[in-house]
Amino acid sequence: MKFLDTKFKDAYLIELVKIGDERGYFSRIWCEKTLKEKGLNPNIAQINTSFNAEKGTLRGLHYQKSPHEEAKIISCIKGSIFDVIVDLRQESPTYLQWQGFHLNETERTMLYVPEGFAHGYQATSDDTAIIYPATEFYSPESEAGVRWNDPALNIEWPLEPINLSKKDELWSNLNT
Repeated sequence: MKFLDTKFKDAYLIELVKIGDERGYFSRIWCEKTLKEKGLNPNIAQINTSFNAEKGTLRGLHYQKSPHEEAKIISCIKGSIFDVIVDLRQESPTYLQWQGFHLNETERTMLYVPEGFAHGYQATSDDTAIIYPATEFYSPESEAGVRWNDPALNIEWPLEPINLSKKDELWSNLNT
């Protein structure tokens, strides 16, 4: 796993270190030892997957509040997505800033999303699937979100968003 800096402290784009032969390749997508060495949360509580049939489908922006904040590693295993993280750590110099990443099945880069960040993504191809291990169990009482089109964030989604869940449509803007 090769960790590439993003504009955020503790958030990383991860390139797979592939060991290959004529059959294909092998690579780690989670390594407790490597994550510990980087000072990151190495625990896995659950592994989630999500599938989107239509290009333009948008999910997010989601996070879990304390005491159930979670870190996760997002990997697009089919198709392509535009993945967005938003820094919600009030003490951070990058508070309320966002950054987007193109993840796809060909390059197989991944995104480490630390605790204290909202996360969402948009499918940029049909039949898109992601998988992501998370460091905390889903906790309905800690579930929270930010509107995908909050003017305070001004996120530049690559496509006109479609297929939002009712819950994602109802999240509040940050300033309300």
